Amino acid sequence: MRSPVAMTPEVRAALLEGRAVVALESTIIAHGMPYPQNLETALRVEQTVREGGAVPATCAVVRGRLCAGLGADEIEDFARKGRSIAKASRRDLGYLVSTGSNGATTVAATMIIAHLAGIRCFATGGIGGVHRGASATFDISADLQELAHTPVAVFCAGAKSILDIGLTLEYLETFGVPVLGFKTDDFPAFYARSSGFPVSYRMDSPEAIAQLLRAHWGLGLHSGVVVANPIPQPYALDGGHIEEAITQALADAEKERVGGKELTPFLLARIEQLTGGLSLKANIELVCNNARLAAQVAWAFATSNEGGA
Repeated sequence: MRSPVAMTPEVRAALLEGRAVVALESTIIAHGMPYPQNLETALRVEQTVREGGAVPATCAVVRGRLCAGLGADEIEDFARKGRSIAKASRRDLGYLVSTGSNGATTVAATMIIAHLAGIRCFATGGIGGVHRGASATFDISADLQELAHTPVAVFCAGAKSILDIGLTLEYLETFGVPVLGFKTDDFPAFYARSSGFPVSYRMDSPEAIAQLLRAHWGLGLHSGVVVANPIPQPYALDGGHIEEAITQALADAEKERVGGKELTPFLLARIEQLTGGLSLKANIELVCNNARLAAQVAWAFATSNEGGA
């Protein structure tokens, strides 16, 4: 039976040999940043993973195939086409496969592809979560349910600042998802290093994180694990300034009746305008920072005494 995931020869070989592999999402390419910053960032993140001793596997749906690993030409195609490519979460995968379409994978869809391929570590910018006002809108990201039952470690700069971070953490706790803080006791808030909410456990080395991952999954626990990695201090933005921009962006979204899967890209683009481009610079740096840590942990996981991919 044909594998549901197409892999580049490099990714396939690395997995067969038990070497470190890090999954990367493609929504950040098509929907998260403008061209050409999206292309430059995608290639820089892949290089960062390589420098950390792991093989990058950018995930996407390409002509109806789930892909773990894209060629440079495919990454450029996604970057140039941008938002004309469908944003793909769990509910969209069957449709895209059945119609032979392209899809830029979100955190949830990338976790699915990574798991099917046998990749344990995945680096992104920030996870989705419970949106502000969700008590009225029920707008809760599919990322949270994916974390509840898909055994992949997600390396992120916390949850996106546009979310209700407190409720997001409560949701993760309810479904038994460990939230680790890398060298921090405080859950980061994407652009800002601190959200004011605690993590489940603080971890101070990639080796310690790899050991926890192996123990968690070795016990037969099938949830994902959030590894929260604060944005580097030089690129962190002032929490008050970001909150003002978020408040304005949310008001603009309501005025223009933007919702559903279009809400997050709209808000991020509007915040970039309101911060004079500072949020985009911060976004790029935090993604690279997460990719660096994910590669280190993937290497430690793969080279531990018991081996494994």
